[in-house]
Amino acid sequence: MKARLPIRAQIAVLAVAAIVPWFMAGAQGSLQSQLEAKYKITKPTDDKSDIVTAGAVLVLQKDKILMYPTSTQIPPVNTYSAGRLSEGAYGVHQKMQSFGSMIGHPPPQTVQGRQFVTGEKFWVTGIAVQPDGVLFTLFSDPYQDVRYYSQLKFVYPKGSNLSSDQVLSLVGEVLTVDAGDAKADDSGNQQQAAGGDAQQPAAAADAPAAAPAEAAAPAAPAAPPATVEIGQTTDQVTAILGQPEKILNLGTKTIYVYKDLKVTFVRGKVTDAQ
Repeated sequence: MKARLPIRAQIAVLAVAAIVPWFMAGAQGSLQSQLEAKYKITKPTDDKSDIVTAGAVLVLQKDKILMYPTSTQIPPVNTYSAGRLSEGAYGVHQKMQSFGSMIGHPPPQTVQGRQFVTGEKFWVTGIAVQPDGVLFTLFSDPYQDVRYYSQLKFVYPKGSNLSSDQVLSLVGEVLTVDAGDAKADDSGNQQQAAGGDAQQPAAAADAPAAAPAEAAAPAAPAAPPATVEIGQTTDQVTAILGQPEKILNLGTKTIYVYKDLKVTFVRGKVTDAQ
C-alpha cells in the first residue's frame, strides 16, 4: 500500500503550488513595467504606414537584425543568446534569395528584407515578457518609402532565473535609448518642474498691496529676443523664427535650416540648436 502524506503536508504542498504561479505572474508584471518605462512603446497606425504616438528611439548596439517590409504578414524573429545576434531560419531564407538571384533563378516568393547594423535607429511597438525570454517588436522609419518591422527575442540562459536588473542589462547589450531622445524627455520634465515652481513666486508677488494710483506707470519693457529652447515643438519654433530656408529629414531626426541657425528636432521636439 502506498504511503500517503499527512493532511497538513498535503495542505502545505497545495498552498505552495498556488502561490508560485501568483508570485511568478507578479515578477513578470514588474519586469514588464520596468521595460516599458525604459523603452517607451510607440503606437503605429493599423496598417503600419505611420506613427500615431511616438515612444523611445532605440539604437542598435550589435550587428545585425533582419527586418521585413510591413506589407509582409509575419515579421522575422531574430534572437539574442550568449552574447550573439542570430537571424535564424529567416536569415538563411534571405541568403538563399540572394544566391538564387545571383545564379538567375530567384525563388518563387521573394521578400526584400533589410539588415540593420550597429548605430541604426528604430522604434519599439511591443514588449512581451515570456517564461524563457523577452520579445521586442521593432518598427523602422521609412527607407525609400518602405517601413520595416521585426521581432527580437532575448533568450534567457537555460536553467537560469534572471532578476529584473539582469534582464534590463541583457536587453541593454543590444538596444539602448537614443541619447538625444532621452535628453529631450529629461528637458521636458525639467521644464514642467520649473513651471510648477515658478507659480509660487507669482502668487507671492500678488500679496503686497497695490501701489498708489498716483504713481506713474512704468515704461513698457523692450520685447525679449527670439529664443529657441529644448523641448519646443516645430510649430513653436516656426512661430518664433518663421519658416526655415531648408528642411532636412534624416531618419528619426529633422533639421530646420535658417540663415544663421540650425534647429534639430527628434520626435517633433527641439533637441539641439546651433
